[in-house]
Amino acid sequence: ILVSWLRDLVPVTVSIEELADALTMRGFEVSAIDPAPVIPDRQSPKRAEAPDAVLDLEVTTNRPDCLSVLGIAREVATIYGHPLSWPTLADVATGEAPLPVTIEDHAHNLCPRYAASVAQVTVGPSPGWLAARLEAADVRPINNVVDVTNYVLLELGHPMHAFDLEKLSGGELRVRLARPGETVRTLDEASRTLSDDMLVIADAERPQALAGVMGGADSEVTTLTTQVVFESAYFQPVSVRRTSKHLGLSTNASYRFERGADINAPVQAIQRAQALLAEIGAGRSKGSIVDRYPVPRSPIQVTLRHSRISRVLGIDIEPAFVQQIFDQLGFEIEATTTDSDGLAWRVVVPTYRVDVSREIDLIEEVARHYGYDKLPSSFPAMVRPPAPLAAPIEQRRLVGQVLTASGCTEAITYSFIEEIAGRPFIPDGEDPVRIANPLSENHTVLRPSLIPGLVDSLIYNRRREHRDIRLFEIGRRFTAGDGETTAVAIALTGAASLEHWSGGERETDLFDLTGIVDRVCDALGVTPTFDSDTRPEFVPGQTSTVRAPMLSG
Repeated sequence: ILVSWLRDLVPVTVSIEELADALTMRGFEVSAIDPAPVIPDRQSPKRAEAPDAVLDLEVTTNRPDCLSVLGIAREVATIYGHPLSWPTLADVATGEAPLPVTIEDHAHNLCPRYAASVAQVTVGPSPGWLAARLEAADVRPINNVVDVTNYVLLELGHPMHAFDLEKLSGGELRVRLARPGETVRTLDEASRTLSDDMLVIADAERPQALAGVMGGADSEVTTLTTQVVFESAYFQPVSVRRTSKHLGLSTNASYRFERGADINAPVQAIQRAQALLAEIGAGRSKGSIVDRYPVPRSPIQVTLRHSRISRVLGIDIEPAFVQQIFDQLGFEIEATTTDSDGLAWRVVVPTYRVDVSREIDLIEEVARHYGYDKLPSSFPAMVRPPAPLAAPIEQRRLVGQVLTASGCTEAITYSFIEEIAGRPFIPDGEDPVRIANPLSENHTVLRPSLIPGLVDSLIYNRRREHRDIRLFEIGRRFTAGDGETTAVAIALTGAASLEHWSGGERETDLFDLTGIVDRVCDALGVTPTFDSDTRPEFVPGQTSTVRAPMLSG
């Protein structure tokens, strides 16, 4: 976007850096600010003194309306509350142009609207200001007629094409599907073979353009051209994208049509092109604009509730601000009678805003222009409190909190272990719960206890020079008799407390472990009993059995 071109449509006076920041905060990231070329001839001395630059914008795919100077000008006008000036349109009415235009029946779905007009032209180089603006937007000037169509593309965001009328067989245009095996030589001088699902613009004999993608070389405008046909249409995005991808041909026109053009823009684009032709002395309109629009589309209407804005954004937005934002963005907005939700608006969405169809889309527009940085950080109000957690989940959470507060770290180990590690924890007379298809010899049975997994975790840490270790795990254990039950295991080793200058360190012993168990039972509201145990797999005198009443749930 050339800033001086932008100022033709909206009288913004802020610095270029401030303008770039404002656009970025509204969702149009300015990735670069490049020097602007000198634009000769057209600027007034006052305007020429203003700093100029080229803004390189990142426009998201859902905003094809902003792939133009007018689209960005509309956003800038909304940001700063300035009026938006539309480019001059020629006073050319719609009617019957001096050439037949037909949309064949099977092409109506792919081309709901097609407009065309004829102009008498004198082809030559474009004036300096027009050529310089095209070059600033990285478009190569060709001649004044073709440059006008490219200028309209950049300014209004709607693609156009110009045919040499004398090169059209039968002096007519037909919008139709290509015939299998048909070919067209495009403006890049490549001959392309078409399939029967591609939409083309043809004359009485052969295709002259790939609809929405590129024109044909056989009817291109040259210095010998005296009469041109301007076309401006709405093509279905899917059709254009399919043709573009199949042929490997991407253009400025297809880039815009693929994302969704404005179905109400074709006539305006032609009127703008005719006005530019007259302004630069390159030609004049000849007859009316033929507009084939058999099934006009009604704009989308959406109800916007003020209470819903407040609830989604977490802040009360003034109704006057909402009204102003949508007025400047080109939406028709009308306050409706209040109901149980309070103030509401009936909003008519302009056809160039293909991204807006729901109330939440309108709320996003309010948020963008209010400023995301001004929205408070808060949790939304809950309609109803969350359901309480089940008792086992609450108990598990409580046990984990107590053990973490006791200095332990939670471990998560595999439920599959090797049989030899689980055998000491299986009741006499029972078999382990075996895996039908074990992944390896180390994962042959379901664990009857959490202890083997914690022991492996201790070994893993000690081998890596971690001496003082406190681990716990809460998980499921499996036996043939009791089935699947929940258990908690704790493993301590190393120092009982952190080293301190006031005394030497003490090694962890059984009483540290029983103290932690006592805390867990106290938190659960049960009283434990500790009895000595003489199991051969544990150290005599250092083993205890803990018993506590069964918890409900």
